[in-house]
Amino acid sequence: MRLEADLAAVFEPWLALWGLEPDGAPIVTPSSKLLPVRRGREAAMLKAAMHAEEIAGHALMGWWAGRGAARLLAAQADAVLLERVVGERSLATMAQAGEDLAAMTVLCDAAAALHAPRAAALPPTLVPLARWFRALAPSADKRGGVLGKAFAISQGLLADQHEVGPLHGDIHHGNILDGGARGWLAIDPKGLLGDRGYDYANMICNPGPEPSQDPARIAARVDLVADRSGLGRERLLRWLLAYCGLSAAWTLDGDWQGDARPALRIAEMAAGWLGA
Repeated sequence: MRLEADLAAVFEPWLALWGLEPDGAPIVTPSSKLLPVRRGREAAMLKAAMHAEEIAGHALMGWWAGRGAARLLAAQADAVLLERVVGERSLATMAQAGEDLAAMTVLCDAAAALHAPRAAALPPTLVPLARWFRALAPSADKRGGVLGKAFAISQGLLADQHEVGPLHGDIHHGNILDGGARGWLAIDPKGLLGDRGYDYANMICNPGPEPSQDPARIAARVDLVADRSGLGRERLLRWLLAYCGLSAAWTLDGDWQGDARPALRIAEMAAGWLGA
């Protein structure tokens, strides 16, 4: 398989180093460049990161050691070789086909597996949640409203974090894949350190903007996740408001491209249910 010149320059050093053969079309995302490959009979994914947060996530993949996540097969500098997860089931498809709460249950169980303690020392690259939330302050100051409420809630949560540990940082329907006999497996972590409530809040807002247009659907998700995670409804709602405020701030005043309205709608729901 011939690669375009710019992608060849990215992938070919790693193909040679790890003895890989291309096995599909390259995939380019805002944060990384990926290439399906084979190492002998083993199907794998070669990933070259373009942002520091992705590299931090690589270290966390290694720490998980294949328990609840795709296996890290090799890593060097900004590149990793990962187990290729090729199961046919999709959580996004489930959510769009009337199995929304079943998909949410899978996400909750996947988060619990990732949060389980390990004996190994934590990766030194993990980013504290307090640093992650710095982006919310200027947006809250500039725009007020629900972003101001989200900022106030986030400060209380960050000052009193519970059950602190490594976090995926971006658990959603597209980042938990069907691993067949190995179960559902996580990919693409951000590599954070903080209260596990953050990971559960993130999953409520996906996939796509449609859930944000249905308060009853979000309410049902909140009830299920609060029970399944053991967080309790109020604590989960507080993290949901904080997370949605941060997500909207990244889009409105940061580098994210997209529509902030879905996050703002869910933030307003959470604020209303909290009486904030």
